[in-house]
Amino acid sequence: MANAASGAGVNDECITKFNELQAKRLHRYVTYKLQDSKEVVIDQVGERAATYDDFVSVLPENDCRYAVFDFDYMTKEEVPKSKIYYIFWSPDSAKVRSKMLYASSNSKFKTGLNGIQIEMQATDASEISLDAIQGRIKDRAN
Repeated sequence: MANAASGAGVNDECITKFNELQAKRLHRYVTYKLQDSKEVVIDQVGERAATYDDFVSVLPENDCRYAVFDFDYMTKEEVPKSKIYYIFWSPDSAKVRSKMLYASSNSKFKTGLNGIQIEMQATDASEISLDAIQGRIKDRAN
């Protein structure tokens, strides 16, 4: 049993689904949630054909989530590339207790996800808009 100070436990399936996304490219995204404030579990898994809009639409308006998204893009040289984003979704409208629980478990959870290339925290949809995501790639290229 974990408490808010030490962070929640992580269900093994969370790492399995991340590895399927990262190494095998079986999924476009995976969202994770805290279950009973004690354990991080799988929330939703997006098929490989899912779009970025599909991903954003599954994020709840009034609760937090952890998420990974495999973002495909083209370089200036027209070379196809991919970056794995880790997004800590903590909307302003979420309850304070939820924000605190997710924040206290965030570092421990993402440490187990080897292969994250870009990390983001978002409190509203504008912070994870397609333009914001693409902007982070450009920022890293410079």
